[in-house]
Amino acid sequence: MRVGPVVQLLAFGASVLAARVQVTWDVEYKDISRDGFSTWRAIGANRQVPIPPIYVTQGDVLELTAINHLDKPITLHAHGLFQRNSTFYDGVGMVTECGIPPGGQYTYMIETGEQHGLYFIHGHYGLEMSEGLRAPFIINEKEQSTEYDEDVLLTLEDWGQQPEAELIERLKQVPTTSLPNDYKTGLVNGINGNITQTVRFECNRRYRIRVLNIGLDQSFKVQIAGHTMHIIEADGVTTKPLRVDGLDLAPGQRYSVIVQALESDEFNYGLNVTMYADFLDPVAGLTPRYYPQVIEYRKGAPMRENAQQSDELLVWADDFTLEPQDEREMESADRVIELNKRNYLPGMGLPFYGLGNTSYASVQVPTLLSALTMGDLARDPLVYGPQSSVIVLNYMEHVELVVRNGMNRSHPMHVHSRVFQVVERGPWGDAKAVGKRVIPLQVARSSNPMRRDTVVLPEFGYLKLRFKADLPGAVSIVHCHTEHLAQGMAVVLVEAPRVLQQNARVPQALLDNCRALGFPIAGNGAGNQGYDLTGLPPAIVL
Repeated sequence: MRVGPVVQLLAFGASVLAARVQVTWDVEYKDISRDGFSTWRAIGANRQVPIPPIYVTQGDVLELTAINHLDKPITLHAHGLFQRNSTFYDGVGMVTECGIPPGGQYTYMIETGEQHGLYFIHGHYGLEMSEGLRAPFIINEKEQSTEYDEDVLLTLEDWGQQPEAELIERLKQVPTTSLPNDYKTGLVNGINGNITQTVRFECNRRYRIRVLNIGLDQSFKVQIAGHTMHIIEADGVTTKPLRVDGLDLAPGQRYSVIVQALESDEFNYGLNVTMYADFLDPVAGLTPRYYPQVIEYRKGAPMRENAQQSDELLVWADDFTLEPQDEREMESADRVIELNKRNYLPGMGLPFYGLGNTSYASVQVPTLLSALTMGDLARDPLVYGPQSSVIVLNYMEHVELVVRNGMNRSHPMHVHSRVFQVVERGPWGDAKAVGKRVIPLQVARSSNPMRRDTVVLPEFGYLKLRFKADLPGAVSIVHCHTEHLAQGMAVVLVEAPRVLQQNARVPQALLDNCRALGFPIAGNGAGNQGYDLTGLPPAIVL
């Protein structure tokens, strides 16, 4: 068991000091009841579920060693970190590494660089994140740019009634909204949200409340009675302060808000958390679920709550009203890539999803290692295998992703290694046919569109997302941040692979772990040469 981080100072130049923060996670099973009524085998670290947050300072290097005591492979991904020039620490199973075998270990070198704000670390091999392998990761600024007196962390999770293996079995059935296990329990700071927790406020102080949704498929809304919230950060991007009545967080999204405490301690106030899923019809007592918490000024003081109002009358955080503090012009679009959410639903068996003509699935060689070892052929997506869903990008090209969704369920789309500019959102498909609202067309300002790493693709809607391919050698996945990743809703971006071949130095431990798991460390997606993909199972065509 490892307790607490070890900090070493690193010297850069004559006057700048950064720290190497060393943390070890002994990843192991633990029988636990987190919702208060169902006990099953969760995944924790150092005998702890939930896993405690990790705190570092901007510029630090987090050296996170994972020791795998499970009976299956694992990986760890730092959600929202750019991993510039270190794509082999991105932690995506069979994309950037083979995984850590049972009994093995791997050390992730996570450079924070200039990033700061709210992130999290989670498993990214299968769905082990849903079993508890996840923890907040907070990068404090070297110099505080926003004045506040105290930090408050509000971690939101959904917790099902079955572990990963059972969840995968459920996904093999034709989708239905009537399964009782769809109705999950919301956790607030690691415990059942029905157990009211208190956030202590002192009069006239300013609080930074960091809110993150590290769950699998449920969204959360957060409101504070009698107080105003000003957003100052979204997904690690510092924003111009924006006053809102509430926050709406899809899986993978994060916000920081400033809340000014009141002058009087006459009353305590409600901090209201709602967990909901837009793919489930409302059922009284089951969905949505309400978890009242308390902002406490004085123990025993009477409570004040917000008057009941329709969500449509409130001001919510939105990508088309938020602005980054660091202003940037809208990227041009030299190349447009169209990604249509598609699905294949057999009469029996696994429902497959995808963002193109095929459903994403793991191959025999991690995409990173194929990009490294296939020479000039690495620029051809065909060598990675059709189920790898690879898109090869040229260095410094300006890319627009047009992502369309004709389904009555929204999808939180997450990109690794960078942020998107959110430039347009509008209707697509026949929402009226199933009684859904047609969403309005919204176009971002050209001077400074919002940037973030997790953007909600609306039901019966589309998104236009832009970025510049300025990460030569990066291998990064774009995926729905729900269980739909396990069903194939992803594409992989391979950026300037020839640059990767010239500059990358892959850790020996990564290669050793591949060998221990029986995977090749070179060749195309099947581990062969050229276009010989013998050994790969047939791709699922959508």
